[in-house]
Amino acid sequence: MSTSTTPAPPGTQNQPPARAAPRHGKRAPARTGWRRALRRDWQLYSLAILPLLFFLVFRYLPMIGNVIAFRRFEPGGSLFGEDWVGLRYVRMFLSDPTFWQVFRNTLWLGGLTLVFCFPIPIVLALLLNEVRRRSLKRFVQSVSYLPHFLSVVIVAGITMQMLASDGPVNHVLGLLGHDPVRFIQEPEWFRTIYVGSEIWQTAGWGTILYLAALTTIDEDLYEAARIDGANRWQQIWHVTLPGIRPTMITLLILNVGTFMAVGFEKVLLLYNPLTYPTADVISTYVYRAGVESNSFSYAAAIGLFEAIIGLVLITSANQLSRRTVGTSLW
Repeated sequence: MSTSTTPAPPGTQNQPPARAAPRHGKRAPARTGWRRALRRDWQLYSLAILPLLFFLVFRYLPMIGNVIAFRRFEPGGSLFGEDWVGLRYVRMFLSDPTFWQVFRNTLWLGGLTLVFCFPIPIVLALLLNEVRRRSLKRFVQSVSYLPHFLSVVIVAGITMQMLASDGPVNHVLGLLGHDPVRFIQEPEWFRTIYVGSEIWQTAGWGTILYLAALTTIDEDLYEAARIDGANRWQQIWHVTLPGIRPTMITLLILNVGTFMAVGFEKVLLLYNPLTYPTADVISTYVYRAGVESNSFSYAAAIGLFEAIIGLVLITSANQLSRRTVGTSLW
């Protein structure tokens, strides 16, 4: 039995088989990447629920209350104020001499805190990085970290006891033949006391981030610098500081963002009516105007003004950092 085959038409022997026509129908929706990640790691994502709720309840929802800066608010009345008054309270604090005094005090304290409290942790971290004896390094770290774990109330209490008229500092001054100095009652001493206590409380803790950043620097860079003849100071300047520059810039931007929010708790605990000329800042002035005097709309207007200045500062610092050194928060 023989079979016959029909020869293919010329020119079609090497052609690939024709593909089936695509079906014109509705495709099933593809699962997106975030859904797969959420299903796979839902336990990890669930850990973010409480922090998100915290920021939502205590950070974002209270922003709605800023509307009383433009409305007349009376205790016991409407939650969002009674009558619309526009920029009345803004004009009030802009024409208030007391506000400009506390504004200048805020700039002074914020500037001094930034100038002294920002570089000292960097210097301390560099010094600790040069210590070769581990026992000495751990001792210095423990002693410098300890004040961070004390509450602001305890730090203020220690400061006031040390600088009291019959305290240890005046006792030493008496032994040296000097008259007692009323540090707590003298306005010209408040800025020194505040900045000094802030350095003592925060310098040690701030070194943790810089010490962690120092561990990421490649040791080969130091070896190459030594081969090129660089001494220890030149290695710090050309290798160490550029290595921790992103951390420095990030913390600097964050500090600039909180420039206007000078430590409310510590100022409130350390100052008194005698030191108002140099100690009263915007946050304490808002507290007295809002809580003690029940001028909530006036206090809200000042607080909103302070928040806008902080937003402008952190945005400007971020843009300046991005354009100059190429490092920014966003």
